[in-house]
Amino acid sequence: MTELDIDARTDPAHTPWFVDGNFGPVFDEVTDVDLRVTGSIPPTLSGRYLRTGSNPPSGMSSHWFAGDGMVHGVRLDAGNAAWYRNRYVQTTKFERGLDASDPEVMLDPTASSANTSVLAHAGRIWALEELHLPYELSPELDTIGSDDFGGKLTTAFTAHPKLCPQTGELHFFGYSPFPPFLTYHVLDAGGALVHSTEIDVPKGTMMHDFMITRDHAIFMDLPIVFDLSNLESPIGWDDTYGARIGIMPRMGANADIRWFEIDPCYVFHPLNAYVDDNVVVCDVGRHASMSMQPEVYTPPAHLHRWTFDLASGAVNEQRIDERTHAFSRVDDRVVGLPHRYGWGVSHRDGSETTLREPGVVVRWDVVTGTQATYDLGPDAFPSEFVFVQDDDAAGEDEGWAIGFVYNASEDSSDLVILDASAPGSDPVARIHLPQRVPFGFHGSWVDDSALAG
Repeated sequence: MTELDIDARTDPAHTPWFVDGNFGPVFDEVTDVDLRVTGSIPPTLSGRYLRTGSNPPSGMSSHWFAGDGMVHGVRLDAGNAAWYRNRYVQTTKFERGLDASDPEVMLDPTASSANTSVLAHAGRIWALEELHLPYELSPELDTIGSDDFGGKLTTAFTAHPKLCPQTGELHFFGYSPFPPFLTYHVLDAGGALVHSTEIDVPKGTMMHDFMITRDHAIFMDLPIVFDLSNLESPIGWDDTYGARIGIMPRMGANADIRWFEIDPCYVFHPLNAYVDDNVVVCDVGRHASMSMQPEVYTPPAHLHRWTFDLASGAVNEQRIDERTHAFSRVDDRVVGLPHRYGWGVSHRDGSETTLREPGVVVRWDVVTGTQATYDLGPDAFPSEFVFVQDDDAAGEDEGWAIGFVYNASEDSSDLVILDASAPGSDPVARIHLPQRVPFGFHGSWVDDSALAG
């Protein structure tokens, strides 16, 4: 019997950590309306908080990253919690009952797990996973289908595209274990694919995320490398590969990119990047190394600042916070622009572990070099939090931080709304959900205005 033949619901003795406890899936698709609320939902919040994650319907998968995507959503409407829904994304992979390790999944661009992030652009909602095409969802989370933008998109679509707040363009890329290893793309504000260019890199690497500034697209060519000749471990850390950052003009081509060598490391998630005169500044969650084996220790992420002087070629790397963290985010209105505040999930005092132990929400102030936390209780496991401004004129900390929190003592989950301007304060509102939300990955606030028209 192989690991994938085991059903975690009937053989708990063989359950690995990534399908155990609140990492484990829920098996029912639920709709509930008029949710119970403790506190008061800000009346300016009218939209949907959506988040996806790995939720294998058998109860078992080969890796935390491999399970079928289930999107959990809460609809807020002028101070009310109108509904909660959770729905599987009906991808080719899900419909055929495949694991992400199946060769058929690697070769079929529609066989997405759709388990990594959810975002809205040009009036549409997509569930994303970085090796396949995006899947469009309805506002009620029904699956519409995979999207190749009229046949123009012939590569994967990253799970971490970057929406420019000034132009409305969506910048993204696709990576692959097969040539072309890396391709850069841009959607215009109307959702049309208007730019694609291949970028030369030595091998296929797991490029989970990237960055933009107002002038640049920034790629992280780091040493988690594909080796398909190694059937037991086809992707992993390569001590010989090195690490470098590629900076190119937006809408540029391969001939325009400049590569800067950095110390070997891995970055799942940058916080943000911006340009200051001739210097490109990147704040990132840096891991000293990375293993793709789920039972092998990986050093935690610390917030680092990289600077790249485009005039002199000088590179500087500096740790700017000692607290470990995961799921770093900024206000979407400052993506690619100078930022002051950032959000993440961090460990409680006395621990160095994120995600697998109770944690806190952290807010960084990178201008003053300080950070503060929101402690939601000794049994609270916060997931990624996103910032939502109070109104269009609000400042970078004038609004709300929103995310799911699992309460271990009650085996329950809430959608929690925090006052972004008051670190350490109690939640403004807790929206009590009809079932627990398993630990997952990324989501977005989708304002009603984003779906209009």
